[in-house]
Amino acid sequence: MDGLLEWYARNRRDLPWRAAGTSPWGVLVSEVMLAQTPVSRVVPVWADWMVRWPTPGTLAADSPGTVIRAWGRLGYPRRALRLHEAATLIERDHAGDVPTTYAELISLPGIGDYTAAAVLAFAYRRRAVVLDTNVRRVLARYARGEMLAGPSVSAAERRLADSLLPVDPPTAAIWSVAVMELGALVCTAAAPQCDVCPVASDCSWRALGKPAHSGPPRRAQRFTGTDRQVRGLLLGVLREAPGPVVKAELDHAWPVPDQRERALDSLLADGLVQIGPDDHYQLPD
Repeated sequence: MDGLLEWYARNRRDLPWRAAGTSPWGVLVSEVMLAQTPVSRVVPVWADWMVRWPTPGTLAADSPGTVIRAWGRLGYPRRALRLHEAATLIERDHAGDVPTTYAELISLPGIGDYTAAAVLAFAYRRRAVVLDTNVRRVLARYARGEMLAGPSVSAAERRLADSLLPVDPPTAAIWSVAVMELGALVCTAAAPQCDVCPVASDCSWRALGKPAHSGPPRRAQRFTGTDRQVRGLLLGVLREAPGPVVKAELDHAWPVPDQRERALDSLLADGLVQIGPDDHYQLPD
């Protein structure tokens, strides 16, 4: 993929977690926030978090409810709870330092393969196979001539990514974020800009005439009217309330009783909501 690193040097976005001096904790927080969430929504929340909780220890010392409230409308609020749990373990078991090995990172709550590899690459400049949606799409097109990657990472896909990754660890780390940026800005899912792509001349998908996706159809995730929307509305009531609320206040958030109760039960089961004194509902303390 000749020309990729030069392209990245000229076109990389100026994102705060890429700034020199960003701590491994700052990188970890950014990766957790960015999962299934647009960059534009993450930037202001990440900046506020790093001022408020610059270390794992400062986050661990605060209450889960405060953390969920600060998570705001980023979505998938269980990530906030898992991040608080991870911070607690980092402070307790790792002297407040984000772990430096894959095994230690993957053992933390809410940290999967991608996040562990991303922290190793972007925080510690290690050679790690980083496979997010953008990277997988770029490699599927460039090396396999397929419009889209499969629904899940395969062993063959991981071997391919490893074979393309530079041997030198710092270079590999930059290469990984460069491929990710290429997928986000140029080799997008719906409208790839092959005319400005730095690796277009070697792209298998382009050479084959850009064949259409031949696998199962990709369905857009619906949000309106789903349990996920109802969970967000219920959490919104609790985030904005100055204290615990009675059940009637939650009932006003959604008009369909069965769905509302199902969503509330799931929030309770996930630990995102708890029942306090006098059967009032509140964020976890």
